[in-house]
Amino acid sequence: MNFKKIIIPIFILTLALPGSFNLALAVETPESLKLAIEAKQKELDELNQKIAQTQASIEEVSDKKQSLQKEISKINSTISQLGLNIKASEINISKLNLEITSTQEQIDQTKSQIDIKREAVSKLLRELQRTDEETTLAIFLKNKSLAESLSEVNAIIDVNSGLSIEVEQLQNLNNQLNSQLSSKANKKSNLELENKNLKNKKVITESQKSERQVILTQTKNQQTTYEQMLTELEKEQDSISNQITDFEDKLRASFDPTLLPGKRPGVLGWPVTLMADGGSGRISSHYGQVRPKLDKGRPHRGVDIAAPIGTPVFAAADGIVKAVDNNDVSSWKKYQYGKYVFIEHQNNLATIYAHLSVQSVRKGDVVKRGDLIGYVGSTGYSTGPHLHFGLYWAPSVVFKSIPPARGLVPIGVYVNPEDYL
Repeated sequence: MNFKKIIIPIFILTLALPGSFNLALAVETPESLKLAIEAKQKELDELNQKIAQTQASIEEVSDKKQSLQKEISKINSTISQLGLNIKASEINISKLNLEITSTQEQIDQTKSQIDIKREAVSKLLRELQRTDEETTLAIFLKNKSLAESLSEVNAIIDVNSGLSIEVEQLQNLNNQLNSQLSSKANKKSNLELENKNLKNKKVITESQKSERQVILTQTKNQQTTYEQMLTELEKEQDSISNQITDFEDKLRASFDPTLLPGKRPGVLGWPVTLMADGGSGRISSHYGQVRPKLDKGRPHRGVDIAAPIGTPVFAAADGIVKAVDNNDVSSWKKYQYGKYVFIEHQNNLATIYAHLSVQSVRKGDVVKRGDLIGYVGSTGYSTGPHLHFGLYWAPSVVFKSIPPARGLVPIGVYVNPEDYL
């Protein structure tokens, strides 16, 4: 019986460095790095609590009757909140760099362990190679006693058993290394995203300061002037909404709902991470909800997700960016969707992401589900920071210019996004 040939064909390929294993074994983080990461996380948690408190204050002001003083107060709170968000991004960048360093140390340690195991496996293979040509019968014939023969056979069995153990451990180390490499790649991706977030939060902060100055200049810091301008703006917005409603009613009248994809959760991903999933988003208005203050009795055409200005917004599904536009005329003359992104998907559905502070994609871009496309804002006809997330039957959508709003407004058969989220 040849013991070596039982083992080598099964395990010889595992001597290569890792490629496809998933089992991860824990490697302890060096204490200094671990403590530094925990300290950064504590700072982040404290900042996130302050950001949440500021957001609650902003939303409370947004729900009250508008006045110039409240509007300026809301902008000032938003600027303060953005300052906290900027600090949170800086801390998170530092934390991610520490985590990448820690993970790299784990990778180096695992690679060293793999080298040791490979040498151990190679040594056992060489030992088996030495006895490869000897059969069990030959071993018994060459030895002077039965005891010597049994001892040699048992030694070969022990080598085979040891080889199996060493190869299994090598395989586990390969799995561990792959997990660590994947973790490092994810952290580097998160670091790249956080650096983008930091840059754009600074841009948004300057935009908010500029908006505050425009409002103060145009109203001459007078409540009466503010109310007059607000009344005029509401009339103009109401006229735009009536025109859109007329267009959409005509489209819907001839629409066959059976053309829609089957309703099921998960077709679309949430464009803003909700609180339940560790984010800061909160549904503030559902599809079909009637909001007298904003919609004048019309059902809401999408889902509103309240979140701090500067919160990242992600594509809900794979698709092509069909429009990146802005309906606002100025920091004061704010209409309809404001800054928005419109994406057409492969299942004849299309999504709109409205009231953005910054758009980070361009028309024609191909996006994947989860790609960053912009940041939550309060542009357009909006009383506070949130994302308006709408869903359309893509073949029905047309883009129209509706003065006095700037740019183009998407009009089509709208669908309940909550049927697909």
